[in-house]
Amino acid sequence: QTCALPIYGTVCHLRKSTPILQRLRAELGLSESKITTDDLTFTLESVSCLGACKLAPVITINEKVYGDMTPEKAMEILNTLKTEK
Repeated sequence: QTCALPIYGTVCHLRKSTPILQRLRAELGLSESKITTDDLTFTLESVSCLGACKLAPVITINEKVYGDMTPEKAMEILNTLKTEK
C-alpha cells in the first residue's frame, strides 16, 4: 500500500495535515528517513500537493483520494487495510 499525504501544500498544512502524518508514522514505525515498513506492506510519502484543496487535508492510498482527513479517520483506514492484507 502506498500512501501519499501532502504536508507542504498551504491548504493541507493550514488544515493540520502534520498530526495525520505523525500518527501514521507512529503507528507504522516509520520516520522521515524510513518511509516503508519492515514487511514492505506500507509506504508513506509526504508530498507537496495533490491538487485537492477543496477536500483538504487529503491522503491518497493506491491512488484513491480520501478527503477531510483527521488522525482518527486515517487510523480507521489503516486498520481496514491491515485486516484486508
